Amino acid sequence: MTIGSAATVVVASAVTGTVLLGGGGEGAAPAPEPVTSSAAPSATGDPRTGDGPRPTVAGWKVVANPDLGIAFDVPADWALQSPDWVGHVTEDDDPLEKPLVAMKAPAVLKEKWCSSDGDRDGTVDDTPLVAAGTRGNNGARNPAEAARADSANWAYGLYTQPDRGKVGTGPVSSFTTASGLTGSLATSSSSGVQRRGRCDSDAKATTFAFENPDGDVVPWSFAGADGVGDEVPDATVRQIARTVRPYDPASGA
Repeated sequence: MTIGSAATVVVASAVTGTVLLGGGGEGAAPAPEPVTSSAAPSATGDPRTGDGPRPTVAGWKVVANPDLGIAFDVPADWALQSPDWVGHVTEDDDPLEKPLVAMKAPAVLKEKWCSSDGDRDGTVDDTPLVAAGTRGNNGARNPAEAARADSANWAYGLYTQPDRGKVGTGPVSSFTTASGLTGSLATSSSSGVQRRGRCDSDAKATTFAFENPDGDVVPWSFAGADGVGDEVPDATVRQIARTVRPYDPASGA
């Protein structure tokens, strides 16, 4: 969904409200305006507790997407959104608000990483540092294509609209998770984003994509701020990606 005139990234659910990932600018700035959640989950709470899967990394917690049958782990200080939450980016001038890329049931780090009133409406809005989640991508021809396109679209949609020239994508490499899922991994990042608001920054996005048993391409993506003091190290991003694994909602394993 696009909110206002600036480029926007929304993590939303018709049931639970909205959260936004990305920096806040003014007017038609290239970075997105934040939207405050109307039902933000606790950073220490886990809406997917109970008989769900156990983390594969000690001290971490599980992010599960029951619809896709995929789970992964994140450090304990990440906040898990409910399985109904969906995040996506659109072209800010697209009247149809067609998603460029999306993620479902994500986890968010530092939901109030930066707060500002970028649109000067008198309300201070919160911007998270990063988010990670999964989605289906039946339109991709192969995992390599999905890894390259999704990582680039996250970096572009979050921070550099309308300039795709500020986004660069590294080589696509083969990647295998600890559970044995083999696919493709790519990282895209931006450079030269104008800091028009206090929450503006460059972006970094990594996507690991693989084929599920049905032959559908499934991407896992990490996206957020780059070049900031508390950015998530690439080694941690890859450690999280290595935990991506099949998940059976029926058995909880």
